[in-house]
Amino acid sequence: MDTPSPASISKAVIPAAGLGTRFLPVTKATPKEMLPIVDKPAIQYVVEEVVAAGMHDVLMITGRNKRPVEDHFDRNYELEEALRTKGDRERLEAVRSIAGLARVHYVRQGEPRGLGHAVLCAEEHVGGQRFAVLLGDDLIDPRDPLLVPMIEAQQQLGGSVVALMEVDPSQVSLYGCAAVKPTGQDGVVAVVDLVEKPAPQNAPSNLAIIGRYVLDPAVFEILHHTPPGRGGEIQLTDAIREMATHESVGGPVHGVLFSGRRYDTGDRSDYLKASIRLASEREDIGPDLRGWLRSFVANELAP
Repeated sequence: MDTPSPASISKAVIPAAGLGTRFLPVTKATPKEMLPIVDKPAIQYVVEEVVAAGMHDVLMITGRNKRPVEDHFDRNYELEEALRTKGDRERLEAVRSIAGLARVHYVRQGEPRGLGHAVLCAEEHVGGQRFAVLLGDDLIDPRDPLLVPMIEAQQQLGGSVVALMEVDPSQVSLYGCAAVKPTGQDGVVAVVDLVEKPAPQNAPSNLAIIGRYVLDPAVFEILHHTPPGRGGEIQLTDAIREMATHESVGGPVHGVLFSGRRYDTGDRSDYLKASIRLASEREDIGPDLRGWLRSFVANELAP
């Protein structure tokens, strides 16, 4: 599948202001976005996904303790000089390439008022353009591109597009869930309603919104008037529901069905699983790690 022209959707927003309370105490002083997946922080995977989809303008919504995120995507001349002096060209190129990935901008959210409020902080930067939103807790394997088909669906159908994935019915209370109807287009559905983190018995389906969105700028006006919802926060799901149920205010809303490899790094157990899975697939450390895992399971976890 061809990568869409950068002119189609040129800006991506990455909310990165969360406190990371589920990973305390490590996130007391380290942003959760900087927790490593092997040797690369989670946030770098997300920026690389943006670039792979043809976008190079990234706005991160940050908070008070997120300076390390900014430093990561900036040049570090002292480190580069040390690596150059040692003749370590491989690591030097790895460090330099990070600063050249994209044009990264930063806006502080100020106070944690929910994902909807975080997206609203991007209004001035985005202006009247369609834009993508990527959540750092969901890592999408680059072998299973998701943003590209979402952008293509938006170009064909207009409005906004969300990523949907089937989850176990017992897990729907962790997500926003969608009521849908077919469009006649393979892998794309029309979203007719959304419920934020419903009880399993009240969920309209087991199709959960995962952390990828392509949004019409009409969402900003809706967010300005969206009252606090679940948890007392301004929920992005509530604003998208308004567009889905009242197309005249920014709709329609469609969903792209995703069944590829997704790594949930927002949960401690899933974070460890993602790290092990990605590490075991690497050519440099994978063979040794896979051998150790087999031995560990056979000898130390055996009943």
